Amino acid sequence: MPENTSPMKLLYTIRQLLACVAKPLRHYGAFVIFMYVLGLVCVYAVVPAKRGYHAYSLAPQELFLDISILCLLLCLVPRKAGVWLKRLVYVVAYLLAVVEVYCFVKFDTTITPTMLLLVGETDSREATEFLESYLSFNIIFSRLGRVLLVMLAHAAWAVAYRRLFGNAQRAAKTKAYIADMAHGYADMARKTASRAVPFVGLALLAVFIYCAATCYANKAAMVRLMSYDNIGDVEHELTRKDCAVLYTPLYRLVFSIYANELTAKQVVKLVENIDKAQVDSCSFRSKNIVLIIGESYNRHHASLYGYGLPTTPRQEERARRGRLVPFTDVIAPWNLTSFVFKYLFSLYAVGDKGEWCDYPLFPELFRKAGYHVTFLTNQFLPQAKEAVYDFSGGFFLNNPELSRAMFDTRNERLYRYDDGMLKEYDRLKKENKEHNLIIFHLKGQHVDYRTRFPLKRRKFNPDDYERPDLKQKELRILADYDNAILYNDSIVDEIIKRFEDEDAIVVYVPDHGEECYGEGVHFYGRMHSTEITARLAREEFDIPFWLWCSHDYMVNHPALYGDILKARDRRYMTDALPHLLLYLAGISTPHYREELNVLAPGYNEARPRILKNTTDYDELK
Repeated sequence: MPENTSPMKLLYTIRQLLACVAKPLRHYGAFVIFMYVLGLVCVYAVVPAKRGYHAYSLAPQELFLDISILCLLLCLVPRKAGVWLKRLVYVVAYLLAVVEVYCFVKFDTTITPTMLLLVGETDSREATEFLESYLSFNIIFSRLGRVLLVMLAHAAWAVAYRRLFGNAQRAAKTKAYIADMAHGYADMARKTASRAVPFVGLALLAVFIYCAATCYANKAAMVRLMSYDNIGDVEHELTRKDCAVLYTPLYRLVFSIYANELTAKQVVKLVENIDKAQVDSCSFRSKNIVLIIGESYNRHHASLYGYGLPTTPRQEERARRGRLVPFTDVIAPWNLTSFVFKYLFSLYAVGDKGEWCDYPLFPELFRKAGYHVTFLTNQFLPQAKEAVYDFSGGFFLNNPELSRAMFDTRNERLYRYDDGMLKEYDRLKKENKEHNLIIFHLKGQHVDYRTRFPLKRRKFNPDDYERPDLKQKELRILADYDNAILYNDSIVDEIIKRFEDEDAIVVYVPDHGEECYGEGVHFYGRMHSTEITARLAREEFDIPFWLWCSHDYMVNHPALYGDILKARDRRYMTDALPHLLLYLAGISTPHYREELNVLAPGYNEARPRILKNTTDYDELK
């Protein structure tokens, strides 16, 4: 008999432990069920009804894991506190579900950092007008109706449960009624349930371990995503193939708060630097300076630089006349828009001490010098559906205090195609003064390429390419990329036309390059590889860069035009662009450095051109 006591005790202990595993489900069964259903509804309700979009494949497993952990935490606190905590979770979960699905239905967006920022800037009057405009009875028949249906079912269950088990007396009557209904089977049911509890616990434990193992990688990625102290690093993290999937409204809200906190830190520094931006004098060397910032432009797809198809005929014609001077060896410091924009606007250059936000922004210096600064963007206006990339790239441009310090005139709407920027300039040019800096920021060749030009402007087709290594779908994408470049050629030509009769100089620079089925690569977009190879650098960092001078400008500044011709083959990286612009304006400031001005005799062409702060571009060659 003693020999059997120990195994029996061990078996009993195991049964008790497994019963404890099932305890949270017994106490919070309704919580688990309704939160799980609500979570799945939220996951699938925000999947666009378009080809190629699908829900997060591990959502059922990860949702089970999250709710199990939450249920366990509820069991660890005192019962009364657990009840109130559970109610709080209900309120937050349903509120976030309603808000996010509503925003998806009405505005095609989930919770994003920009959306949170816009909510914070909305006053009560604007909020009331918003609700009056967008709330309608028909909304309940949309995807939001699924969330409301879960809420209705939960409310019905809660009412029924309260009526049956609302107090001890009603609970006793209900249990007695159930026992009477079961007759002689009541004892058998209790025994069966008692025996089944350990097996239920074992099943739950097995499922929990499976879900934890399956979802570990995404949980680790979430922790990594939330551990950075720089919004640019966050964006870079999101370009990884194994980046975190924020699959619930709660996770997206937490991330949005986190991203806004990071950007707020940099905005504080930039605002502090407004008063530190110093201008000693200004000669107004150039009456009108026009900066055109393109997007995702691979230099090797421009016929201006030798590409086989005529993608830039207008620029080539202007180059033949001698007024447009293409530079032959220019690269971007990063292949991410937000990183590049910080370099393009800040006086910070790669290798400098501190961070980019420790330095003034060049439009501030232009305004202090007396230039009228206009900023026309077709990307960086605050939008609720804005991706984190655009948020990270444009947050400092859209901060009200910084915007006032940098710009006199701005556009207030975005356009499907970049010709909208021409309309905006024509509308706003009446505000120009005697000396002007005008910045155009285009969508350019930003993916999806087929949406970057009107279909009636499509010229290139798959048949135009002798690429047997590419499939028909890949050839179509390649053709659309070249069509986007051709359309961009027409836009920049139209911008130039608006300054042909002015004393003006135009500077064209895209933010970075773009992969589009280069030799031996079946890929388009950007790879964001940790290892930068010579081939990757060629496709994603080589960019077109040119200066165009009007006839009056050439006549009035013959020496400067000669300097442009001399500099056309110099090695250059666009993190130094603000110093060139300050030189063109004749702005005397302690922030200007001649060694970074590509036109200056003291330009340091030997300066290392470091890509992504890791790789020397010229050593790759």
